[in-house]
Amino acid sequence: MAEHHTGPVETGAPMDYKEHEQTYNMFVAGTKYGTMLLIVLLLAMTTGFFGGAGLLGGLFVFIVLLAAGIFLVR
Repeated sequence: MAEHHTGPVETGAPMDYKEHEQTYNMFVAGTKYGTMLLIVLLLAMTTGFFGGAGLLGGLFVFIVLLAAGIFLVR
């Protein structure tokens, strides 16, 4: 049968909340910048492939949108 405990569930070391918050902030920043990078990449590929801009046009759009995205996301 299942054991019934009456004491506290957490019996390990106390939480390091500062480290937890730093890890969470890094995860949120990585998610934010990663999403922005993928959106910029897809827009640049769309411009290059379907917009008739070609490789150099798509690369130019990628660089411009990436710089604008980094500036706006901060």
